[in-house]
Amino acid sequence: MTTAQTTRRLLQRQILPIDKDTDVFALYVDPEEARLDADRYEIGGDRAAKDLNNAAIRQTTSTGASIHPDQIESRTSLRIPQGRKLSFGTYFNAFPASYWRRWTIVDEVRLTVELTGAGAGLTVYKSMANGRSQRVDSATVGREGQATFTFDLTLTPFVDGGWYWYDVVSGEEDAVVVSAEWSAEVPADRAEHGSVDIAITTMNRPDFCAKLISQLADDETLRPYLDQVLVMEQGTKLVTDSEFFPAAEKSLGDQLRVIVQGNLGGSGGYARGQLESVRKGTATYAMMMDDDVVCEPEGVVRAVTFGDLATRPTIVGGHMFSLYSRARLHSFGEIVQPWRFWWMTPLDGFSDWDLAARNLRSSRWLHKRVDVDFNGWFMCLIPRVTLEQIGLSLPLFIKWDDSEFGLRAKAAGFPTVTFPGAAVWHVPWTDKNDALDWQAYFHHRNRFVAALLHSPYPRGGRMLRESINHQIAHLVSMQYSTAELRHQAMEDVLAGPGHLHEMLPGKLAEVNAFRKQFTDAQLRPDRESFPDVRRKKPPRKGRDIVEIPGRWAQLVTAGLAPIRHLKPARDLAKEHPEVEIRAMDAKWYRLASYDSAVVSMNDGTSAAFYKRDSAHFRELVKKTIEIHERFRREWPRLAEEYRAALGDITSPEAWDKTFEPWTRDQEERDD
Repeated sequence: MTTAQTTRRLLQRQILPIDKDTDVFALYVDPEEARLDADRYEIGGDRAAKDLNNAAIRQTTSTGASIHPDQIESRTSLRIPQGRKLSFGTYFNAFPASYWRRWTIVDEVRLTVELTGAGAGLTVYKSMANGRSQRVDSATVGREGQATFTFDLTLTPFVDGGWYWYDVVSGEEDAVVVSAEWSAEVPADRAEHGSVDIAITTMNRPDFCAKLISQLADDETLRPYLDQVLVMEQGTKLVTDSEFFPAAEKSLGDQLRVIVQGNLGGSGGYARGQLESVRKGTATYAMMMDDDVVCEPEGVVRAVTFGDLATRPTIVGGHMFSLYSRARLHSFGEIVQPWRFWWMTPLDGFSDWDLAARNLRSSRWLHKRVDVDFNGWFMCLIPRVTLEQIGLSLPLFIKWDDSEFGLRAKAAGFPTVTFPGAAVWHVPWTDKNDALDWQAYFHHRNRFVAALLHSPYPRGGRMLRESINHQIAHLVSMQYSTAELRHQAMEDVLAGPGHLHEMLPGKLAEVNAFRKQFTDAQLRPDRESFPDVRRKKPPRKGRDIVEIPGRWAQLVTAGLAPIRHLKPARDLAKEHPEVEIRAMDAKWYRLASYDSAVVSMNDGTSAAFYKRDSAHFRELVKKTIEIHERFRREWPRLAEEYRAALGDITSPEAWDKTFEPWTRDQEERDD
């Protein structure tokens, strides 16, 4: 390309935390040294080597060095005290070179840094996919006390992974990194940035949602990228009633639209946002975003920029950090393991990583590019052209709507990239247990629906075997409500795809009413609501419930527990729990040994009284065997039926019918 055919475009700029929150400093700037993890291939492959590597990976890089909030002089400017060294090789300020190399038209970037402070030094580094860093270039501020340095950097060596970053050391006086920008020459037709509709589905989180809208509205850099903020209100505590809403509404004006509809779950809310964005046709992208997140607005800008320069229309997802421990990374990339058909972090990654304890430059696994199958819709940018070609969300209420969409898009030639530097803070999955409550129905049903649509293996690979294993585990754990909901889920899958839309508005109420008849689903906040613990015999050999049995002991329990549960429960256990078990210890191999137990829930707010019922156990075992055998027989027919119906049930026309009760009400109010 000649100069006349290209223009320089900003890809990423140095940023610092808006509110100077010390809990997130590690994501923006790093005072620590880099001590790279051990290489698992160099250590070897035996068990001892794996243990050694795990210990090496988990060692801390913290030396007690810190950054004071007063060092932050602006959104882009940081002061470094005399004689100190800081690294910008961090989540938000390192440049994810391998992602730009793999997925975009960019092949060279320019780093421009404005630096003040006589004697201040700047060093540029890069890393390889194995995490090893290499010095690239350096510069020093002269006696004049200020300088702007420019470095032209190739993306050629980043096929498998790697980052660029810069470190700054102050000299004989304080240094100030005034700004730093990463830019690239791009074709003239890629010079203008795209626009985005941000679709937020909310239910009974009015203050959280209103504050999120304000975060988006108040960021001057983001505002030119916003086409509209669409809020799908599905609750009874309305975002418009929040004390924080008027300020958000005033800031956005006509760019804010609140759409009121019934509770159709996440998929119903996001599908409405997708539909409105496609029909409006003025935004390049629609971004799905949860209502209970804290957003880094710069991440939205970066996602749009990356999407603009992608080699083909690409879904650009963000990462999730914990809302409660804000430097903890909980989702760096996810795949659907095809044989199990289960979402997971790739085996060479981690689903929980504290960047305040172990910095990016030291964490070898963070330097390898992670290629994904989907991105969660807590923050996910979808090109409008993708929605137009493959349809909207499946009507699944919650669970698997985002992963199914990613698989569907991938099959149609639209990849997903989970992009470093785009992120939100969210309640982590580790603080929830959605396999036991009302969500168990949607989890199980929707996983089967997604597998019927996309599994490359006959009869879903390991799906049916794993489903039986989980079902037996729930049964020997006395979790009868969960087992019943999973059966109901499978029955509804067998009913065919034509029922998905019609079930959407009322299924949650039906599920909640059904499960309340079982004692394991009757939650009480007060422990005194339950009888005292009593048992005739003490635990065998004084075993404690926190002991973790070995693999062999677990296998023996798995074989014998179902037989024990065929026998009647002890009389005393019918009235008094035999044990109290904390949520973290409530594993199937512990619960299987008791006839009753008081078990606390993961959120710490309540507990339930589990009681063994041998007659119910027999009935559910019989039903489990029968329904899984039916699935084994009918899988080919079901898969063909679901795949044939996919285009219809994800079409705007199908969703129009589902939304009709609320769109009709709105039209009547407008008239």
